[in-house]
Amino acid sequence: MTVAGRYTEKLIWRKREEEDLSRLWRDRLIRWRREPAIVRVDRPTRIDRARSLGYRAKQGFIIARVRIRKGGRRKSRPRSGRKPAGLGILKLTPGKSIRQIAEERAARKFPNLEVLNSYYVAEDGKYYWYEIILVDPHHPVVRSDPRINWIINPANKRRVFRGLTSAGKKSRGLRSHRGIPTIVKRFKRKRRLARLRV
Repeated sequence: MTVAGRYTEKLIWRKREEEDLSRLWRDRLIRWRREPAIVRVDRPTRIDRARSLGYRAKQGFIIARVRIRKGGRRKSRPRSGRKPAGLGILKLTPGKSIRQIAEERAARKFPNLEVLNSYYVAEDGKYYWYEIILVDPHHPVVRSDPRINWIINPANKRRVFRGLTSAGKKSRGLRSHRGIPTIVKRFKRKRRLARLRV
C-alpha cells in the first residue's frame, strides 16, 4: 500500500465517525437505503482499499455496491406441532459469510463478469454494504494486462461460486494457521540472520 493509501486508511477511513465525516456518511446511508440492492458505481468509495485488492481505473474493471441484510438465516415457523427445541427457526447461521453471499449476488447480477475481490463499506442497524470488484475477462485491455490476465484461464471460471475468492477461502478454512503467525516467523528469521552476520 502506498503512503497516500496508508494515510487514507488510517487518518480518514478509520476516523470517519468523527464530526467532520459523520454527516457525510449519514447522508450517504440515507441515499443508499433508497437504491436497489445491487448498484453499479462509477468509482470505489474506498479507493485505497480497492487498489490494494487489485482494482485499476481502466476499462474492464467494474465496481458494484451490494446491500445485504444483517442477521442469521430467515426460516418460517413449522405449522405442525414440535417441541420448542425442534422448531429449527432460531440460531441458524449460514456456512458462508455475509461478504461471500454479497459477492455471489453481484456475480449473478453481472453474469459475464468475474469477481476479483470485495471489501466492507458501511453498515447500519439493518444492512451491510460491500463493494465488489468485477473484471470482464473478455475485454482486450484485461487480456493484454499481465497483472490480471490470469483471470481468463478456464480454471477461474465462476470462481466466486467455487469459493476461490478471498472471502470464499476464509469460509473454507484455508486461511487459518496454528502456532506462530507467518509475519512473526519472518521477523524472527531476519533477526537471527542479522545476529549471524555480526
